[in-house]
Amino acid sequence: MLTYIIRRILILIPMAFVICFLVYLGLELTPGDAVSHMISPDMLGSMDPERLEALRQSLGLGQPFYVRFWSWFTNLIQGNFGYSTNGGVPIASILATRLPATLELAAIALLFSTIIGSILGVISALKRGTATDSALTVVGMLGVSIPEFFFGLVAILIFGLNLGWLPVGGRSMPGYLTLWDRLPHLVMPALVLSIMLTAGVMRYARSSMLDALSRDFIKTARSKGLPEWRVNVLHGFRVALTPVVVLIGFRLPVLIGGSVIIEQVFQWPGIGNEFISAVRSQDYPVVMTIALLSVMAVLIASLIVDILTALIDPRVRLGE
Repeated sequence: MLTYIIRRILILIPMAFVICFLVYLGLELTPGDAVSHMISPDMLGSMDPERLEALRQSLGLGQPFYVRFWSWFTNLIQGNFGYSTNGGVPIASILATRLPATLELAAIALLFSTIIGSILGVISALKRGTATDSALTVVGMLGVSIPEFFFGLVAILIFGLNLGWLPVGGRSMPGYLTLWDRLPHLVMPALVLSIMLTAGVMRYARSSMLDALSRDFIKTARSKGLPEWRVNVLHGFRVALTPVVVLIGFRLPVLIGGSVIIEQVFQWPGIGNEFISAVRSQDYPVVMTIALLSVMAVLIASLIVDILTALIDPRVRLGE
């Protein structure tokens, strides 16, 4: 197993390097340079050209592309992401403020979708052909068909404005900093964010469970007189879990992308909200850093999924 993990990490390193290169290339291809991003257009037009050139040289913009990329990459590894063009705030400081909120929202949404989707998928498989199976199938179709922002707006209208059960936005009230205090603010955006992934997990768990229940080892387990719950849970669900775990890993980009919209709808102070603000103000260093972190998060999630899959199904560890 250790050999498998090391091999996967060694594959991940060059992929991460290539992604960093592409992100930096994208930053290079954006209009203007770092100086034009730091100074307003009015001041830029009135500044002395020699002073502008001296400023560009002091920032290293006169160096070749590959030298600037290597300097940026080494700083990135050390945790130095550069500075925002809006106020010169270190990007690392922005991430430290915003990232915990996004991770909290995504983690709760992933937990909701995994547990609820797996349970409903197994129930739908065990009740195949019944009214329960048909109702859950319809619910799954609605979950993957309707956009998340629509669910968010409906949830705000019903549970926030009409019933007044939950706050309609923000992460917490001023002065309330514990997770318990934030829980009422977290419930609605996390549930809305998890709807699409829950529907996907439910449909996949249903088909995977049906496939597992048709295998010969299930018939053998039943012929031995094992209780039905033990046959379904310990034998059927364990085999059905492997493709579900893979699906969750591949749906993580959808979860991360969806958090940008949900954070806007619920005014959640996370990375997605900061990303939209940076795009509106043309703060390219912040935009590219968040895009880079999103891609890296997907790569790391893919590694975790591979390891979990290998733990669940030893056949995956081929070549060990």
